[in-house]
Amino acid sequence: MNKTLKVFGFATVLALSSVAVAADFETKVFDLPNGQYIHDIAPAPDGGVWYTAQRDGQLGILDPKTGSVKLVNLGEGSKPHGVITGKDGNAWITDGGQNGIVRYNPKDGSVKVWKLPEDTGYTNMNTPAMDGDGNIWFTGQNGFYGKLDVAKDEIKIWKAPKGRGAYGITATPTGDVWFVSLANSYLGKIDRKTGEVAVVEPAREKAGPRRVWSDSKGDLWVSEWNSGYLARYTPATKEWKSWQVPGEKPQNYAVYVDDKDVVWVSQWGANTTYAFDPKTEKFKGVPGSKADANVRQILGRPGQILLPESGTSRIMIVRTDTAALTN
Repeated sequence: MNKTLKVFGFATVLALSSVAVAADFETKVFDLPNGQYIHDIAPAPDGGVWYTAQRDGQLGILDPKTGSVKLVNLGEGSKPHGVITGKDGNAWITDGGQNGIVRYNPKDGSVKVWKLPEDTGYTNMNTPAMDGDGNIWFTGQNGFYGKLDVAKDEIKIWKAPKGRGAYGITATPTGDVWFVSLANSYLGKIDRKTGEVAVVEPAREKAGPRRVWSDSKGDLWVSEWNSGYLARYTPATKEWKSWQVPGEKPQNYAVYVDDKDVVWVSQWGANTTYAFDPKTEKFKGVPGSKADANVRQILGRPGQILLPESGTSRIMIVRTDTAALTN
């Protein structure tokens, strides 16, 4: 029997006609206030959900129990893109408008901004990741990557190999940092001591890797925008393996590996986010709550997958603790 979507409004619970989804999943969908443009999302430590309201220069904080949203102003000219939850319990944000890194501390509500050196120019800040030492690494689509040394309170920035395109970034369980270039189609490992990058070419030329995420073994999963494939790179063997994602005109944007090592990938052409089990090599799909959901990033916590629908101004929460993903 198929489950149904439930939509929670900004202040009140709203009704929605039933929408069929994959039978293995239970989902809830939350409308955001004022039709906010949501970009990235992260699980807050208290069970809430953080999201970047890019056009409004705010960090949104959703309470899934009530559907209420709190908004935090991030600073003058802010245009936040990426957000992650650090090991310190803070929200770490890449802010293109302020050309820097922003930290939100939920304990006292404080906001702190680290701006890039003025001579860097506009970097088009993209995504952050926290390494094994608690430092924040980040990408800029204009051809940059950098590091915020939290203890020293200083930022360093480097030009990315081959120029423009540095996009998704991730840290492995051992604390290593990898990123991908969308425009120049490569996977890169950052030397955390020197800042140098070792470039790994993809299996397919001009694959267009958009985002990357590590599984529990340290293998890297890559969403290929141009090729339509979900790819895995194993650093230990230096081997690639890939699977074509289902649906019409595959365009794979976001990728995330959950606590069960199930890989989630958003496929824009099919307006569907797929769960891929590497053991069975099967995909199971969760459609967007409406047409053109446009999920640009995926994160989660044990038992939940968080999907920011930039095209519908909604957040979808998918329960995985009741799903038979491995059957």
